[in-house]
Amino acid sequence: MQNKISFKEKVGYGLGDAASSIFWKIFSVYLMFFYTDVYGLAPAVVGTMFLITRVWDSFFDIIVGIIADRTKTRWGKFRPYLLWVAVPFGIIGVLTFYTPDFDEKGKVIYAYITYSLMMMIYSLINVPYASLLGVLSSDRKERNILSSYRMFFAFGGSLFALWLIEPLVNHFGGSLKSELGWLGMMIFFGVITTICFWLSFLLTNERIKPIEQKVNLKEDLKDLWKNKPLWILLGAGIGTLIFNSIRDGSAVYYFKYFIGGNESYTFTLFSEHFVMTPTTLYLVLGQAANLIGVVIATPIANKIGKKNTFMIATFIIAILSVLFYFFEKNDVLLIMIFQVVISICAGCIFPLIWSMYADSADYSEWKTGRRATGLIFSASSMSQKIGWTIGGAGTGWLLGYYGFKANVAQSLLAQNGILLMMSILPAIAAIIALLCILFYPLDEKRLQIIEDQLASRRLAS
Repeated sequence: MQNKISFKEKVGYGLGDAASSIFWKIFSVYLMFFYTDVYGLAPAVVGTMFLITRVWDSFFDIIVGIIADRTKTRWGKFRPYLLWVAVPFGIIGVLTFYTPDFDEKGKVIYAYITYSLMMMIYSLINVPYASLLGVLSSDRKERNILSSYRMFFAFGGSLFALWLIEPLVNHFGGSLKSELGWLGMMIFFGVITTICFWLSFLLTNERIKPIEQKVNLKEDLKDLWKNKPLWILLGAGIGTLIFNSIRDGSAVYYFKYFIGGNESYTFTLFSEHFVMTPTTLYLVLGQAANLIGVVIATPIANKIGKKNTFMIATFIIAILSVLFYFFEKNDVLLIMIFQVVISICAGCIFPLIWSMYADSADYSEWKTGRRATGLIFSASSMSQKIGWTIGGAGTGWLLGYYGFKANVAQSLLAQNGILLMMSILPAIAAIIALLCILFYPLDEKRLQIIEDQLASRRLAS
């Protein structure tokens, strides 16, 4: 079986996550801020909305995975969703950042509807996209490379978004409090995400066909339940996503209300002058460092194994996050340096965990003789949403608990709460991920056995 993937197809696969990550980063970093400081909702209300909508959406991922596994078209099982859902993805994203002229109750209802639709559309395109990794190649090292391309483009898309979000809002609306500015920014990125998804559809190819089997949802779910490596990965994935979402969600508040100051940096793009705030610089440095982590993840993992690489990187981000708590407001240089190092390590983690999800699909097929790639990747997407839900809802609730009030000077209690959300709390989440991955049973030797035996079975079939 030909498992070698061309450079063009690797780029095409990566473009899909560039599209997803542009919206993901906008939501995880700025949506809470938009809802509290622009849209006008209380942080606790937003936190509760995140919990309710994302819990439902997490289970919707499983439904999408089941449907995708049973989809049959001339383009394959998973690729068609990149074509069909790209435009709704962009449109609903724009509507999520539209501020209607409603009273407070009407705004809450509108936010619930648009955000719920956005998360469902996100699942409808992202679960099939993630599942593509399991059918592009059966070679685990090739999957490592594909995962690295995916994460490189994911963090590249995030970097592109974070670099331009605030400048575009200011460009279209004049300030970060402008409703028109946020709408214009989302239209800009909505067009880009649609194009990226279409290119991903055109440039990829589903080539791994499962051994012929009778479709049976009950058996698929039973196999999922017995897949021990997958459940361990889900626990680790939830921990890493809580780590990421709490740090991302509190970063804007950290610089606006804890660090303070009015410093800014100006750059020119297409003859237009854009202003970069310290928040933007911090986030852009983080995404650039994530890219470094993605690049070095594969060679390190190929040398010492995915599990060991994951453990080392997670341990480092936990320790550095604890140290982050002790920085003073004028330690901006140290803050930026730690952001770079933490982000390099985080960048190593994410391509590995997606490659390990594909390995767990192989393990399930090897163990049971049945394969449900979409269902397994929908479970992984579900864990991602759960981690994001806990982190996002927790951010809103914690801001409310510490007495945060939008657009005013914060109390010492609120400032310390924001600092905890940038340091100790994400460190705890990283430690949870580390404890989970300690029990992961698929080392490189066992994966090689699984890969060889599956190749023989497919050839015989």
